[in-house]
Order: sequence, then structure tokens, then C-alpha cells
Amino acid sequence: MIRVQFTIFQFYYMSSINRRNFLRSSGSLAIPAVLPLSGLLVSEQQTEDDLPAKPVVKFFGDGEMYEPSDYIRVLQEADKTTTIAKDRYGVGGVVEALEKKFAALTGKEKAIFMPSGTMANQLAIAVLSGNKSKVFVQETSHVFRDEADAGQSVFQKRLVPLAKDETCFTAAQLQKTIDDMSNTEAFNTGFGAVSIENPVRRSDGRMVSLDEIRQIRKYCLEKKIPMHLDGARLYVASAWSGVSVKEYSRYFDTVYISLYKYLGASAGAILCGDAAVIDQMPHLIKIHGGSMYGNWTNAAMALHRMEGAEKRFTDAKTQAEKLFGALNKTGRFTVTALANGTNIYRLQLTKNIDGRNFQAKLNQQFNIRLGRPDANNQTLITINETLLYQSTEDIFKAFEQSAA
Repeated sequence: MIRVQFTIFQFYYMSSINRRNFLRSSGSLAIPAVLPLSGLLVSEQQTEDDLPAKPVVKFFGDGEMYEPSDYIRVLQEADKTTTIAKDRYGVGGVVEALEKKFAALTGKEKAIFMPSGTMANQLAIAVLSGNKSKVFVQETSHVFRDEADAGQSVFQKRLVPLAKDETCFTAAQLQKTIDDMSNTEAFNTGFGAVSIENPVRRSDGRMVSLDEIRQIRKYCLEKKIPMHLDGARLYVASAWSGVSVKEYSRYFDTVYISLYKYLGASAGAILCGDAAVIDQMPHLIKIHGGSMYGNWTNAAMALHRMEGAEKRFTDAKTQAEKLFGALNKTGRFTVTALANGTNIYRLQLTKNIDGRNFQAKLNQQFNIRLGRPDANNQTLITINETLLYQSTEDIFKAFEQSAA
């Protein structure tokens, strides 16, 4: 016992160790395990610089993105709770458990692990549309803008973009486009599918209204056009709208959800839908080069982090509202929500605040990261669960002191 106490004492008082940098480099989530020891050993003579660094709060990204050492540690914690069983080419083990969990979450018959969101989107659209070539998408969507024209070059689909520079098209716009095509095109190649991204990354996380989704679904059912949901950030939409993941999913034939954007995995996606659709996917994954021998490292992380994910988002949203309310009363900051937005807000600093210095102080002194304000002293800030790593009061004080 004496030897253990002496080792701890050495850790905190050896001059050759920069404790702040040590704790910072060891990962933010390792800090809570150290804090109880610091409380026992702090003396009145110690300065603030001698105390452990606070966990990092990141006002960017949708969730925790682990460093390799932290990733390994969290997987070890998961394995202690429930032994991680490996899969073989995506079959069995923790991958199967994850798929069942997502099928239940979305209310679909089956789910399947995919190596990427692009593959999930493209294979879903290809299967849903069959031999019909036209697929209707948002002009701002990931499917149209960010998937290297895979729909056209790989799957021979004609992507028809609607509502340029808008979050989404309306049911009326979709109907008009289909009516015009039916009347003006010489050859009827068929209307294969409708794809909707929600929320939309290129619209700064703005949501598609549930009422509009319902109207689009009603029209598509009449026309027998299947629908795919790019729900990469569906957890975010759910937290900010109050609409459950299952309620969103019921209006679509297939649903893709990301595993790495906020569930901590280093990669991966889940595609959910009817068994008739999902059962076609293993062969398609294989022939398109997505069949990997072991997927358990990503599946295990996502399955572990699914527990409590919805509550963490809701808690982060609540804490953000308290923080922003307090900041807005200072007269130095103005934080505003985007119209029909989710977890992205606009931060405006007053002109007398040096935005560059403000950003640097938050980072260096308080372990709070945000984007550099532009020439108008504005920046966008994104809320995620790291906001819960420090108290609202501490973050508020950090903003005030960094602006001074």
C-alpha cells in the first residue's frame, strides 16, 4: 500500500513530467478515472496549471471521434461488459447483434452492416429502382453531390436533382417534375425511386419536415415509387425534432444510418429495410468489393455506444440551450439557431472581440475547440455529446474569460 501511494505521489510531483500535457495527450475520456486521485492529493499551494486538464469540448462534428488509444480502451470496456464475438465476412458475432438492434430501432424486418454510407445509399437505390432508370434526389444531397456519380457510372441510374440549393423538394415539386417528364420525354424508362437525405449536411444540418415527408410518401405510394432515406445523421434529426428514429423510418422502404458520425466507430454503416431487399445485399456487397473478413471492431463500438445515445443527444441539446441563453444575455455573444435546423448554430461575436485570440484562448486555456470566426466575427458551432464533458457554468466562464 505504501509503495502504491508513493508511486501516485511521484506521478503528481515529479518535475520531469508535464502533467497537463500528459493528461491531454492520454485522451479526454481517460480523465474522469484520474480526477478522484487529484482531489485527494491537491495542496493549497498548487496552482491551476497543476490540476488535470479538463476534458475536450468540441464545437464541431456530430459526435465523439476517438483517437486510436481511446478506441482500444473503450472496446476493452465493452468487452468486459459483454464479450465481443467476432464475425466472419459480416456474418454472426457482434455484427449480427448490431443488425438486430438497428432493425428494432427502425422498425424494419432486417438490417445489414455495410463498409460505407455511399455503398449503403447506392445499393439501396439500385435495388429499389430495379430496371427503372430515373431516381429523384435533392440537389443538395450527399447522393447527388458527394458520391462520385456512382449512381450514373456504376448503376446506370439517371439522378434527377430537385430544389436547387434548398434543403428538400416538396411533394408538389416532385409531382410536377414527374408529370412534365411523362409528357415531354419520348421514351418511358420508368421512375425508379425517390431518395431523401435528412438532415442535410450541405444545408448546415437543416431538417426535412415530417409533414412534407408524409406528403411525398403518400404521392409515391400512389405512383408505386419506393423511397430511400439517407439518415446518416438520423439520430441528430430525432433529438432536435422530437420525432423518433422509428417514426421517421416508417415512411421509407430502406434507411441508412451512419456508425461513425456519432456512435464512435471508425467506419461503417447500417442499411435497414424489408427482408426482400436486404437479402439481396450480401451478394451486391461482395461484387462491389465491400466484403471484409472482419467487421467486429466497428460493429462492437457502435453496438456499445448505441446504449444511451438518444439520451446523450437530448441532454446535449438541453445543455446547449441553457448555455446559449446565458451567453445571449451578456451582450458580447449572439447565438442563433438556423431555421429548421438541428445541432448547428451561428455564433456572432461583438466587434470589440478579437476572434482569433478568442478561439486560441478557448483552445489553449479551457480545452474548448471551435472554428475560427470569419471577417464578420461569425462562426458556426455544432453541438454534440462532448458538450456534456464540462459543466454549463464552466463553459460559460470560459467564453467570458476568452473574450475579455
